[in-house]
Amino acid sequence: MSRDVLDTIFYPADIRKLSVAKLPQLAQELREFIIDIVAAKEGHLGASLGVVELTIALHYVFDTPNDLLVWDVGHQAYGHKILTGRKEIFHTNRQFGGISGFPKRSESEYDAFGVGHSSTSISAALGMAIASKLKGETKKQHIAVIGDASIASGMAFEGLNHAGVTDANLLIILNDNAMGIDPSVGALKNYLTAIKKDKRVRKHNIIEALNFDYSGPIDGHDLTAVINELKRLKSVKGPKFLHVITTKGKGLQKAEEDQVKYHAPGKFDKVTGETLSKPSLNQAPKYQDVFGLTLVALAKQNNQIVGITPAMPTGSSLKFMLDEIPNRAFDVGIAEQHAVTLAAGMATQGMVPFCTIYSTFLQRAYDQVIHDVALQKLPVIFCLDRAGLVGEDGATHHGVFDLAYLRCIPNLIIFAPLNEIELRNIMYTAQLGLALPIAIRYPRGRGVTINWQQAFEPIEIGTGQLIKEGTEIVVLSIGTIGNIVKEAYDKIPHNDKIAHYDMRFVKPLDKNLLHQIFKKFDTIITVEDGTIVGGFGSAVLEFAQEHNYRNKNVRRLGIPDVFIEHGSTQELCKSIALDPISIKKVLTSFIRT
Repeated sequence: MSRDVLDTIFYPADIRKLSVAKLPQLAQELREFIIDIVAAKEGHLGASLGVVELTIALHYVFDTPNDLLVWDVGHQAYGHKILTGRKEIFHTNRQFGGISGFPKRSESEYDAFGVGHSSTSISAALGMAIASKLKGETKKQHIAVIGDASIASGMAFEGLNHAGVTDANLLIILNDNAMGIDPSVGALKNYLTAIKKDKRVRKHNIIEALNFDYSGPIDGHDLTAVINELKRLKSVKGPKFLHVITTKGKGLQKAEEDQVKYHAPGKFDKVTGETLSKPSLNQAPKYQDVFGLTLVALAKQNNQIVGITPAMPTGSSLKFMLDEIPNRAFDVGIAEQHAVTLAAGMATQGMVPFCTIYSTFLQRAYDQVIHDVALQKLPVIFCLDRAGLVGEDGATHHGVFDLAYLRCIPNLIIFAPLNEIELRNIMYTAQLGLALPIAIRYPRGRGVTINWQQAFEPIEIGTGQLIKEGTEIVVLSIGTIGNIVKEAYDKIPHNDKIAHYDMRFVKPLDKNLLHQIFKKFDTIITVEDGTIVGGFGSAVLEFAQEHNYRNKNVRRLGIPDVFIEHGSTQELCKSIALDPISIKKVLTSFIRT
């Protein structure tokens, strides 16, 4: 397809050579380019389509990369990547060995800050602005584009609170599309909606009250209006705030109509917008759906159960409970810290809170897990979705640190189910009543088919289970990677020498079972899909040392001490020797022939 204008653009300097009259054509061609690539290669769609005009205007008005541009959340930045030297390799976006799906400092000088999680842009850009002033770089501009509901996070307000009492040359652009991945929620969202409807609330502007020069709201798809306002703001001193209204999924009808689905729709027909992948009726359910449907079933039996998520009702499948029992299900917006302490507060009053957060996002609420939950022994039930390697989202999203960062916290139970049946049973067990909080971590993806009518079976806390008897070496696995272990030794002829235990609990460890194992076997292999530093294998080593099991060969398999990049889960597992073939080689090497 001919793209007369886009084909001439390799870097932002090329955009600045164009007349303003040519920019709408560039916007149309850029939008088509994004749609073509994402339709075939998958990725985030709606957010980047919504900021095409804003992206062009920013690079047209500002002298990037000398002026510093920070995107928040980073999945809005596909157009930015295409216009900053990566057009010819954009087809490798999120692919193994290709470019990242998020801005990344090591990838381009135009990526001023790495951004995969939300609400970091204001603090980062303010830090840059203060540094520029200290260095005497008074002409340098610093722009934070904050969108997809990121403004509602506490960290964003911390940045606003500080910026408002500085004279920093900082421009914050609110990309207001009333959406995160799901529709935005909360009082701030209602306030911004009121401003858009031109109500009197504009006279009591919360942003102006924080000492910002506020302008807008303006139509973010009107290139002339955006460019003129950006040019004006370049000469305004101190902290500035531009309110821009955009439509998520702009330019693809299906994406505009179903903004949740088309946030990251998978492969789709670039002409009609229809998604191409159709789930099989015989497919095993996703872990997130097992969580969501099980929670609804349990909540119908136990009226003390509540569900909480920070802006991930669809991704975590808390949406099922929000639909069926809305008075006991809470989407609190992008606010992980608040979600955890809200759950703690509910637990003090006898409620049974299921707090569902992606593993990588719970990192943002670490102090609350320690100070507000574990220290007070409040029985919050953390359900950590997207644990382990998550694939194409890459280093910012892999849930590989949870076992290590949670294991060192006193008073916290840590459980990883082998499959969806164990996930259902531990959820049932937890809501029966625990004296301590529990973290249940499970992956993205599918496992086994489920008989939804099968009765729940309680799980004894701190107990592992035998998967396979063996005579020479033993494999101790934690979580769903145990299925890969099984796939590995099933490929080994005469594998009767290999024993396999699903330990289930990282904390408390099943010490009675470990004593039996260490007395019987000299070679113990631990396997986990978390960081090898301080994780499950480390716990087993500590047990061996504590109980004087000398001359035992403990081999740990897990995520190495590096940040794992993006690619399919299968490609990533192979690259770090956690695939069935690699594990098979390890097992075979320890078997005496």
